[in-house]
Amino acid sequence: MERVYLQNGGKVKFDFYQNKTDFIVDEIPSGEFKGSGNFLILHVKKVELTTWDMIAVFAEFLSIPAQKIGYAGLKDKHATTTQFISVELKYEKSLKKFKHSQIKILKSFKHNKSIQMGDLKGNRFSINLYDIDDIKAGKIEKIARKNEKNGLENYFGFQRFGRDGDSIEQAKEMIKGDLFIADAKLKKFLISVYQSTLFNEWLHERVELSQEDGKFKLLKGDIYSTSDSKLVTPKNIPLKDFLAKKIVPTGLLCGRGAFRSRDESREIEKKYDDEFLVDKGLRRDALIYPKSTICKYDKNFGKLNISFTLPKGSYATVFLESIAGKNFTAKDVKKD
Repeated sequence: MERVYLQNGGKVKFDFYQNKTDFIVDEIPSGEFKGSGNFLILHVKKVELTTWDMIAVFAEFLSIPAQKIGYAGLKDKHATTTQFISVELKYEKSLKKFKHSQIKILKSFKHNKSIQMGDLKGNRFSINLYDIDDIKAGKIEKIARKNEKNGLENYFGFQRFGRDGDSIEQAKEMIKGDLFIADAKLKKFLISVYQSTLFNEWLHERVELSQEDGKFKLLKGDIYSTSDSKLVTPKNIPLKDFLAKKIVPTGLLCGRGAFRSRDESREIEKKYDDEFLVDKGLRRDALIYPKSTICKYDKNFGKLNISFTLPKGSYATVFLESIAGKNFTAKDVKKD
């Protein structure tokens, strides 16, 4: 399913490369670290490694199972990224001898608990765009500012679905019972592909419905998330609170225990719902608001560096798609 956007200025053609110099990601932790406790928090920088690869290196160095190392999220391989991981405090002395060509410990903190999946506020991205001229630079900054003001469609990016284009077909066959998957990790991945595909298809329809106004159209029965992550269903369409960014409409990741919308909102949502899926479901914000966007244009090299902050679970490539006016795939992203 194509990812469509409420275009804020038309298509802009540019190149970007996922590599260690042109794609930088810095994790933003969910809060401050205590400075005392039984765990050691490591702020680490990795280059051209997956998070799993990095954790495997630390696990081997410390002679511990990988499961003993806490992390908040998975970071891109073809990039330079920083993130926080946790180990037991007793390994502090050993880690002073740690050296690796692609991993550097930037800083360490003591804390009273280990890091769990999802323990992050968001990510700060710094990405170089190429084949840029004066007109393109102006358009890119204009669209980026409108994304900050009006919100960006919170699609799952192409990375969510793996490099294999038939993952969704595998997922559907598995869920129907026509394909047996023994590997627990693969099964979990295919369930997430199935849920994410349905969410993207739902969001596509809601965006198409909103094209006339150019802003995301709210419907009666929508479920909203608040700034403190609570879900609410107002009796009337809460346009004022939505415009003030106090609440955000949500879409369904189908599954057990997830709240369903009502009325006209449900008429669309139910087309992308599998009420028999036994895996856990939840709701995902339909829109996100990028923050602190900075554009630095280098006319001599036809390059624009764009940096921005996104909340956890959202995709920098989706941000770039909204500017380019096209969908990217794993094959499109060159790695120099």
